[in-house]
Amino acid sequence: MPKAEFASRNFYDVWLPTLSPSAALVGQALAAEDSSDWKKFERAFVKEMNGSDASKVLDLLAALSHETNLSIGCYCEDEKRCHRSILRALLVRRGAKFA
Repeated sequence: MPKAEFASRNFYDVWLPTLSPSAALVGQALAAEDSSDWKKFERAFVKEMNGSDASKVLDLLAALSHETNLSIGCYCEDEKRCHRSILRALLVRRGAKFA
């Protein structure tokens, strides 16, 4: 959907860098060659997301998901090898509602 249509269709777009991996972890994710490397990234990213600010944002999004539709976007081609799949799992653990 074109950004010009967001307001007329009651959409809101926000960038949440709090839920992005640190620069060091982005490098680790990009360098992951196999599932073992990816699991190491996943553990480190979950640890980052358990930090107070990120954890609070995830709690808020999980609560909001019961009142409105949300989506998490990224440029990665494969969701299985993208931080958004990890964010989804963290939101599920916090009771987020998914359609």
